[in-house]
Formats: sequence, C-alpha cells, structure tokens
Amino acid sequence: MHAVTDVRLSRHARAWILVLALLLLGGGATAYTLRAASGQQAGATGSAEPGFTLDGGRPGALHVRDTATGRVARVDPSAPGGRVAGGPSCDRFHAAGPTALCLRRRPGVPARSYALVLDRRLREVRRISLPGIPSRARVSASGQVLSWTMFATGDSYARSSFSTRTSILDLRTGYLVKNMEQIPLTLGGHRYHAPDVNYWGVSFAADDNRFFATVSTGGRTHLVEGDMRNWSARALRENVECPSLSPDGTRIAFKKRVSDGPREPWRLYVYDLRSGREHPVAERRGIDDQALWTDPDTLAYGYGGAVWSVPADGTGAPRRLAAGASSPAAPR
Repeated sequence: MHAVTDVRLSRHARAWILVLALLLLGGGATAYTLRAASGQQAGATGSAEPGFTLDGGRPGALHVRDTATGRVARVDPSAPGGRVAGGPSCDRFHAAGPTALCLRRRPGVPARSYALVLDRRLREVRRISLPGIPSRARVSASGQVLSWTMFATGDSYARSSFSTRTSILDLRTGYLVKNMEQIPLTLGGHRYHAPDVNYWGVSFAADDNRFFATVSTGGRTHLVEGDMRNWSARALRENVECPSLSPDGTRIAFKKRVSDGPREPWRLYVYDLRSGREHPVAERRGIDDQALWTDPDTLAYGYGGAVWSVPADGTGAPRRLAAGASSPAAPR
C-alpha cells in the first residue's frame, strides 16, 4: 500500500513539474515576444530601442549618426562592427549632460523637420515642428540650453544662395527663440541692421548665458559673441564659421574659408580667445562641419562619410574614428 502511494505521489509531482516548466517556457516566450515587439515599434517610430541610452559605454564614449540606418549609434571597438546600434532616427544629433537633440526631416514638399528634445534615456520630452532642412545641432554642457540651424532655402554653405534659421530653446524656462535674426547686433562698433543677416552654428559657454555663433552679412562671415540675458551680440572677427567653444572656454575651433572655389573651400582652425591668435590643425582637407571637442585637446568632425579626430594644437595627423558615420557627440 505504501509503495503504491509513493508511486502515485511521484507521478503527481512529475506532472506538476511538467506544468511548471511549460509555464516558465511560456512566460519566457511571452517576454521575448514583448521585447521583440517593443524593438520593432521603436524602429517603426524612429525612437530609441529600450536599453539604448546616453549612459551606455565607456567614459567618453562617442555617439554618432550611423549612415546606413540613419539611427544614432555608440562607437564601441569591442562591439560587432565597432558600434552599438539602437538609438533614435536623426538627420542631425548632439547630446550633453542629461539632454539630447535630434533633428529629423519629415517626408514631403516643402521641406519640413522636427526638433526632438530627448532625455538621458533618449525618450522624447518635447517636439517642435520646423520649416527647412536640418543643418546644425548643439546642446550646452549642462544640457539646459539647445540650439539648431535649419536651411530655409538652399542646402549647402558652399552655395551663394542659401538662407538659414537658427533657434535657441531654454529648457529652464521653456522659452523658444524661433529666429536669432532679431537679436541686436553690433558690428564694427555700431548697431547693425541689414536684411541679409543670417546666423548659424551656435556654441554655448559653461554659464549657459554666453554663446558664440556665425553671422553672415554683406558677403562676409563673422564670429559673434552673444549674451542671452542682455539679448545682444557683437562681432569679434571675420572669416569664422561654425564655432565650437573648448571645454575650458579659452579656444574656438572653426571653419575658415581659404578658397573662393566650390571645392573644399574651408580648413579647420583653432582660435585662442585670449591671445587673438589662430592656427590650422593637421587636417588639410576641406571640412564642412561644426567640430566637436571630445576633450580639451582633441577635435572630432565629419568628413567623407566618416567621423575623424585630430589634435587641436596643430600637431599629429587625422585619425578615423568611425566609418559610415556623422554628427559626433560625446555626452559628459
């Protein structure tokens, strides 16, 4: 009698073990299906996949726009293909502090785009509809002030017929400056007015108040220093485009026009704000990008469908960081 009861209990236990195993397998399959569906939905909407954030990777990791997919990726030499995919779909991208800025062109004519403000987990927190084609994107070091430049007409700085619209968004107040052209400009020591004034390529100082940008008027470009609180700008010097302020606030990397021809008219230079001196970096090709300071001594930029780096002091040689990439960003 005891032997029969033991056999029945053994069979009963085995049955429950089988049911439990099936439930666990079913739960795992359901979780996998939900994760896969979530990833597919992220891909369909252009949002970041779960788990892809600004925090991933090694300290100083570089984020780029992957040319093949149009999505943001993280450069990681140990990963397959040298990068980790899964970021949002963007035409221009930049990130700093807890904030990322994604400019995404919308299909159709006339050209229209979105400026997407993203948090550290690359979730959308604000969307702004914009006219034009994405050109430049910048986030201040604190992540609190953002700027973007759109081509209103034309699609290249190398052409004579183009017009830009540059905006500034202060996340602390939510205030949006739709077009910087209204900022009072001092040029040559005098208040300046002209219908052809164009701004582009903003770069913010650490105090989230002072900024640098390019202004074009009368066929010439100028480096301007701006003051957000006083809402004013003054020209500092000519022939400076797409300024990028160094982390210590003492130098500016910029594009300098060295040729009037349409083929590679610019060279990448660094300007010392204290001494007023400038020098070219070791990159001798024509760079049409707003350079990024990856650290106090190194610049990163896009050229020829890849992201490159070069020392800021004029020594060394260019080094390719990522093929098939653009829009480098180094969230700190």
